[in-house]
Amino acid sequence: MAKPELVVKKSVVRALCGGGTSLNLSSQRIKDVPKCVSRLTKLSVLLLNNNSISRLPAELLSLRQLAELNLGNNDLEEVPAVLGHLDALKKLYLFSNQITVVPPEVIGGLENLVVLNLNHNHIQRLPPEIKSLTKLQHLSVLDNKLEEVPVEIGHLASLSEINLTSNKLSQLPQQLYQCKELTKLYAARNKLTSLPEGIKTLKKLQVLDVAGNKLTMFPVEFHLLPLKELYCEGNRFIQCEPMLSVQDAEVLSLKELVARFVLQEDRKRFSLIHRMLPHYPSLAALLACGSCCAVCLGPFLTTWLECVHFIRLKKDMKMKTLLTVPVRALLCSYKCFNREGHSYYGVATR
Repeated sequence: MAKPELVVKKSVVRALCGGGTSLNLSSQRIKDVPKCVSRLTKLSVLLLNNNSISRLPAELLSLRQLAELNLGNNDLEEVPAVLGHLDALKKLYLFSNQITVVPPEVIGGLENLVVLNLNHNHIQRLPPEIKSLTKLQHLSVLDNKLEEVPVEIGHLASLSEINLTSNKLSQLPQQLYQCKELTKLYAARNKLTSLPEGIKTLKKLQVLDVAGNKLTMFPVEFHLLPLKELYCEGNRFIQCEPMLSVQDAEVLSLKELVARFVLQEDRKRFSLIHRMLPHYPSLAALLACGSCCAVCLGPFLTTWLECVHFIRLKKDMKMKTLLTVPVRALLCSYKCFNREGHSYYGVATR
């Protein structure tokens, strides 16, 4: 049987002589990438997966046309620094290594990346510099040790699929909803206790997987999503059980009363408040946190009454499943809660 080094050299020589644009050195039991690979300056695809590579030579800087690099199933402990200079890269596969660190300077240099696969590593965090990947469409960080997703994820305007399955996430950033092209969101087997409000802005979301978390309900207006697939088994969803309720006296603070008045006036296009509010950015920022009553549709600042309604996925969202899921709803007062004709239930804590 030929030695791995000899087989590799023959492959490189053939590529050099033939002016090849792709080189397959996968499953060759190599520990080091031959420096002669750097002479293949027209290379666009380089497959190095299923080896024992722990580092990349700096000479690979010469591969300025490299568009796809597969380093999956090797012995890398961090994303190699040389990758940050290969700005033509569009597809980068780093799955099944021993990576713990994603250097900011490397990720910041991959502005043309479309696919990034970091599955099955030991990554605890992604750097804020991920915001540079504005062309990224597929991001997969399955089976790592992520404890948070950077808020800069919202800069990935082209992102259509993100896989965060099997990590240690207790929450997702609100900024994720700025990724308007998102069609698939996988966040199963984490520690999520809730999803951020505003999910209805993901108008292209078709697949959502949040199975195996600690969710008790879905966010407000969840049922307006165009979902085709929903995976949510293994959560702690609240149940509809009759219970005795106690309604406290309804006393609104002066701040809340004024906020409701201003929010109501701001809805009127030609009102003085609507015209003047942009001149008071701190006040506008405060009022941006307001909500809308699910019954009377009136605006309010502070959540007065958290409720839930139960959505039948087949009937209400035109999905194939017969599941019924709880969706959060906010009401502005007990007056609205006590109205007849709605299907909202108060949420009891035990």
